[in-house]
Amino acid sequence: MTFLDNYRDQAYALLRISTAFVFMFHGTQKLFGFPPSPWESPWHIQYIAGGIELFGGFLIMIGVFTRPVAFLASGLMAAAYWMAHFSTEKYLPIMNGGDAAVMYCFIFLYIATRGAGIWSVEARS
Repeated sequence: MTFLDNYRDQAYALLRISTAFVFMFHGTQKLFGFPPSPWESPWHIQYIAGGIELFGGFLIMIGVFTRPVAFLASGLMAAAYWMAHFSTEKYLPIMNGGDAAVMYCFIFLYIATRGAGIWSVEARS
């Protein structure tokens, strides 16, 4: 399947853009109540995490300050997993509902190491 090597940069750009786009909706849910959430978040999660998710997701999506913002988002998702999902009884992400947090953590860590790539504001300058 070496023919896919020709599309490596485009596939990475789609990964960065689509992940950040979906991540932004976690922020809109916390900050604006859209889409509706079945639970109320504490103020620090609502405003700090919600702000990082919405505005950080937007910056990663368009490719501005991509590395530092993706690193911040990765750390946020690591903290979210350990604070909200992990327990000694349900220690696997599939068991405790933390699989999205784990995936976001490592995807954003990868984005932080790779940078914005093509189809980004950073690539235009």
